[in-house]
Amino acid sequence: MKTKGEFHPYHVGSVEINYNSKSKTFEITGRFFLDDLENGLSKKYGKPLRFNDEKYKAQLNEALKNYSAEYFRLKSDNKFLKVNYVGYEEDSESVNVFLESETLTSPKKVEAAVSFLYNLFDDQINIVHIIVNGNRKSEKLVYPNRYLFQQF
Repeated sequence: MKTKGEFHPYHVGSVEINYNSKSKTFEITGRFFLDDLENGLSKKYGKPLRFNDEKYKAQLNEALKNYSAEYFRLKSDNKFLKVNYVGYEEDSESVNVFLESETLTSPKKVEAAVSFLYNLFDDQINIVHIIVNGNRKSEKLVYPNRYLFQQF
């Protein structure tokens, strides 16, 4: 078990962008180390924000909504998609952030701009998985690179 102030030696997150053919939306899940996301949000918004503390829940939801809107963008077939913040889930080590796109039919080209935690670490790595109709394509984004696209 890590003690407060002890950091893990690498900064990595994962973002899964999964097209749900029933709802016709992309369901997006970002998973990050809890302390990294906490520090990234606190630095960005200039105030301490703590996960696993009920009194910060409303502030965290607001911060994550704004943060996701700034550090995650999604395009399909050359059209920017509106992406809504759905919520978050935490445990002692990590946080999952849930987003969902507006509806669209059968995406062929998917582009994403992912820069979660780039405001905190210049060695941040984000592993991005894009899944359309069971076809999974993965790519590693290393700071400062934030753009990727896949054809389906």
